[in-house]
Amino acid sequence: MECIISDLGRMYHERNEALREVARAHHEALLRLARAADFRDDDTGVHILRIGFLAEALALLAGQTAEAARMLRWAAPMHDIGKIGVPDDVLKKPGAYSAEERRVMNSHPLMGAQILGRSRIPLFQLAAEVALNHHERWDGAGYPLGLAGAAIPLSGRIVAVVDFFDALTMDRCYRPAFDDATALQMLAEQRGLAFDPMLVDLLLANASEMIALRERINQDPPSFESLMDQG
Repeated sequence: MECIISDLGRMYHERNEALREVARAHHEALLRLARAADFRDDDTGVHILRIGFLAEALALLAGQTAEAARMLRWAAPMHDIGKIGVPDDVLKKPGAYSAEERRVMNSHPLMGAQILGRSRIPLFQLAAEVALNHHERWDGAGYPLGLAGAAIPLSGRIVAVVDFFDALTMDRCYRPAFDDATALQMLAEQRGLAFDPMLVDLLLANASEMIALRERINQDPPSFESLMDQG
């Protein structure tokens, strides 16, 4: 009996270690996709790291469990992975898009979902959900599916809010960064239009903490590996 119990204990330990190895492999694969997105759109490297941590913070404020928020931290940086399929002359164009260029750019959520979504791995499924839904709007005027309100998955609604705020406060090839006060005002103006009112209210109420988190990342950018840490 003691031998059986010992064998069962060893098998249980080996099973758990194998599961941890599988999870690490999933995280590493997603990490490599994040790096691919970074290389493809070279002015957004730290942005995609910030999006992970800011999405986790807003998810916690919205009442998500620590595990669910951590999963979103891992998945959120993949929101724009579909831009890998957008030609450089569109992706990096400094001026306004033509109607055809806008159509091409607006195809990136579907491409991202196609890249990530053909998987039974929960982390990849969440990343595909984020990629597909982060340009949907609360009022139904977004893309690619024209979803509205609570029909938009919470993960997409959270990433949409933090992506909008963070992108406004960084320099882009077509405009300089907005200051924090202006960016917060622009976010408030989109409450109930582009974005979930509850999530906007949470970010505005906790703006100083969210900005402090962003600044810590800016001052000492974490590695992609730390983004995927279990803690």
